[in-house]
Amino acid sequence: MTSDAYTVLHTNIVSGELSPGERLVEEELAEQLQFSRGAVRSALLRLEHEGLVVRERNRGARVRRVDAAEAVEILEARAALESLAAGRAAERRTDAEAEELRAITTEMERLYAAGEFLAMSECNARLHRRILEISDHKVALEICQRLNSQVVRFQFRTVLAPGRPAKSLEEHGAIVDAIADGDREAAEAAMRLHLSHVVETLLKVAAGH
Repeated sequence: MTSDAYTVLHTNIVSGELSPGERLVEEELAEQLQFSRGAVRSALLRLEHEGLVVRERNRGARVRRVDAAEAVEILEARAALESLAAGRAAERRTDAEAEELRAITTEMERLYAAGEFLAMSECNARLHRRILEISDHKVALEICQRLNSQVVRFQFRTVLAPGRPAKSLEEHGAIVDAIADGDREAAEAAMRLHLSHVVETLLKVAAGH
């Protein structure tokens, strides 16, 4: 299936292929990616709405820089929304959905054992997305998807921090156990604790510790 201009540009930004602060020239991007200028322009407008691109007067579009302080604020906002979603998911999940979440954590365990930490991080993102979807909280899902795109570069850095992959695995296991048990309070608390630890790790990584 052929990707559209938005998908290609979004992937290139969150993967770091397009660096923070890098200029985004419609004509050049259209030629490089083999899309029309109109398609590239529409994609840039959508990415601007999502906070991944910024337009500066007389200077055009650039990949928006997100510093560590803003990344922490984004994670704090996520913690509030995703803990709510985890609680709702505990109340709404079907047996099949609980098994699906367990299957994702099992895959994370396999990737951890294999030392494939970046793939484990991608699996982690899939787990968070499924919890939001299972919660059926559409506003939380929409906002978190937008927020996650802005901090994905930082998340790759935190997952590589010494000792973090093992703790992440343990924390995600606790979240899924609480959801599978239908325990709303435990699910909310486990998600909040997990994201607070991500914040702590990010601050250490940003400080060079």
